[in-house]
Amino acid sequence: MKTDFYKYQAQTSPHPLALEISHAKGNYIYDTSGNEYLDFVAGVSANSLGHNHPKVSEAIKNQLDKYTHVMVYGEFIQKPQLELCKALAENSPDNLNAVYITNSGTEATEGALKLAKRFTNRHEIIAAKNGYHGNTQGAMSVCGAEKQNAAFRPLIPGTKFIEFNNQIDIDKITTKTAAVILETIQGGAGFIDPKNDYLNEIQQRCNQVGALFILDEIQTGIGRTGKFWGFENYNVVPDIIITGKGLGGGMPIGAFISSTEIMETLKDNPKLGHITTFGGHPVIASAGLATLNEITKSNLISNTLNKEQLIRNLLVHPLIKEIRGKGLMLALLVKSSEIASKIILQCLEEGLLLFWLLFEGKAIRITPPLTISEEEIKKGCAILLRVLSNLEK
Repeated sequence: MKTDFYKYQAQTSPHPLALEISHAKGNYIYDTSGNEYLDFVAGVSANSLGHNHPKVSEAIKNQLDKYTHVMVYGEFIQKPQLELCKALAENSPDNLNAVYITNSGTEATEGALKLAKRFTNRHEIIAAKNGYHGNTQGAMSVCGAEKQNAAFRPLIPGTKFIEFNNQIDIDKITTKTAAVILETIQGGAGFIDPKNDYLNEIQQRCNQVGALFILDEIQTGIGRTGKFWGFENYNVVPDIIITGKGLGGGMPIGAFISSTEIMETLKDNPKLGHITTFGGHPVIASAGLATLNEITKSNLISNTLNKEQLIRNLLVHPLIKEIRGKGLMLALLVKSSEIASKIILQCLEEGLLLFWLLFEGKAIRITPPLTISEEEIKKGCAILLRVLSNLEK
């Protein structure tokens, strides 16, 4: 397979991990040589219930027996779509009651940006330096990483960038601004938490000037930070939420959520203001609903902070300079990107799957499934500490 992988499949980086996957179950991935890997990455925060969760698999199989795609999104009433929209609204603040399901978090970003422009009749978007919201051209336009963006310019005009957690920059939000888009916790930049009531100050400024506040919850949402939505940790309620990743239980999905008043502007003048063929696909929506039900009706969210504390207590080592993030969205910071890569690759050889972050080379991602057990955490941390000690020697 590896020869064909490099020959036929377009590559996204010069050095992919290139594990030949046989199967995955629970919190483990297995390669074709019979090796098992404890998964501390969860498909980059996507496999919130681990791999092949029985309730998600059952929901997929049940829906397959009924119908798959029958019509473009929004024309027919399809129970899986409707129930997923209702469940998301019921787990959101009262003003966030209208849901548009997409195929990915990136597409949800595109929809949210269009919605903000349409509702406000403005075109300026304020985003954060080193933010990440997806990789299509619209989403890239609000990603503040010039090294990544430069090769693809010109992108969508009208975007200005501020520094995350910089109160002085808040004054750059004006009556020309359609929306401010931020990650609740900056992901690719190194899992940076908002400080000093920063998100609330952004919301207040948006209210003052008539701009909308968009929070990207693609990674932080659906229980990963110990609350259903990450912003619940920070005493703020946005005008639009973007979600994806962990919502699908391993299936491709996204959504943007707002008030009925705001969302209705996409349905007229012009009609079909935002459309998708496969968004809300009934099989995917069934998987999403099963995932949502399992997360909200179990103790997975309430246990997330306990698991975070266990990881923090265990991972004490001279090579670890800092642990950032919240819940099961954590990043280890080490001295250099070279050391980070050595740790990730040596842990892989020892049967522990870790990964990099987009823009912070000194960071190591720890985002296991929410279903990770305390024993599995202890096992993974023991491997990591052993690798750190060997490197230190």
